[in-house]
Amino acid sequence: MIRIKRAYQSPAQKDGYRIMVDRVWPRGVSKQRLKMDAWLKDIAPSHDLRRWLSQNSQKWDEFKTKYREELKDKAEFLDQILDLENENETITLVYTSGDTEQNSAVVLKEVLDELKS
Repeated sequence: MIRIKRAYQSPAQKDGYRIMVDRVWPRGVSKQRLKMDAWLKDIAPSHDLRRWLSQNSQKWDEFKTKYREELKDKAEFLDQILDLENENETITLVYTSGDTEQNSAVVLKEVLDELKS
């Protein structure tokens, strides 16, 4: 099972293996409080795409398309996450965005779920 969760929410036992999937560490959150098992910075959207989204926040569908394109070149990281899910049963993709519905972890989870089916 793959879950997603904001970095500012408290870790829970049901999170399983926790993977930070953002390029930037969340402000004001210590490593001890976040309790990450892994940090895969390279699975996150590129700096250019992150900047583009911040300037075009109303273009969510276009961001999803652009990020999915970037993920095509990151197959080794996608495979790594799927392997971790198989080993740990549950993984949680941890993200820093304040938007719980429109963030890169949502897109990443969709792509991973598609790869599993």
